[in-house]
Amino acid sequence: MFGSLPAEVYGVGLVFCRVGALVMLIPGIGETSVPPRIRLALALILSLAFAPVLRAGLPPVPATVGGMGLQIAIELLVGLGIGALLRMFMAALAVLGEAVSLQTTLSFAQTANPLEAQPSATIATFLTLTGLALVFATDLHQMFIAAIVRSYTLFPAGKGVSVNDFGQLAVQTVGGTFALGIQLSAPVIVFSLVFNVAAAFIGRTMPQFQIFFVATPLTVLLGLSIFAMSLGMVGLIWTERFRAFVERLS
Repeated sequence: MFGSLPAEVYGVGLVFCRVGALVMLIPGIGETSVPPRIRLALALILSLAFAPVLRAGLPPVPATVGGMGLQIAIELLVGLGIGALLRMFMAALAVLGEAVSLQTTLSFAQTANPLEAQPSATIATFLTLTGLALVFATDLHQMFIAAIVRSYTLFPAGKGVSVNDFGQLAVQTVGGTFALGIQLSAPVIVFSLVFNVAAAFIGRTMPQFQIFFVATPLTVLLGLSIFAMSLGMVGLIWTERFRAFVERLS
């Protein structure tokens, strides 16, 4: 009984390395506003719960310190990689918010963003907080936990990790999230383009007309109105894309 105790403790510790690294970056739970002690406590609880399920696939205790350090480093890299990919997808809402802010001339309005620990455009902050609320309202956080367990099927514990595959997936994720953010902001971008062209024609035909003082309030009012009308569609599309992305990772 006591002879297998070191292997059991080492197995839990190995699971904790991957789960702890992922919990530190996972959307919602891994925010900087959440105290690190709470995140580590949650990672420890999840590790104790997952260890009996994953026991058969865990490697034995290495005979050397170097082998142990290599296995721990691999688990940390896998956890950080998966958590970073999930975090990258949240950037789609930040891109959407920045695009809308630029088109409505509100990009100068900065608000402290608790998800990024730095000021960002007010609309971008609003959208990131909305996305975080949608994650918990649609039970996406449960899929995050399920993805942790399924990651041991894709990346067995103690085995090598393909850095090239992770890099390609990260590049695809960044490009896809940027494209998604621009696509979601298309209604406001189209309105801004049409409105600015119309304002330019008016300014050409009536040079003495103070077009700037008239166009700026209308740009803000109409642009935010179109953004508000498309907000429900934005939340629905983003949630579906995020769910499909998590299912792809798991």
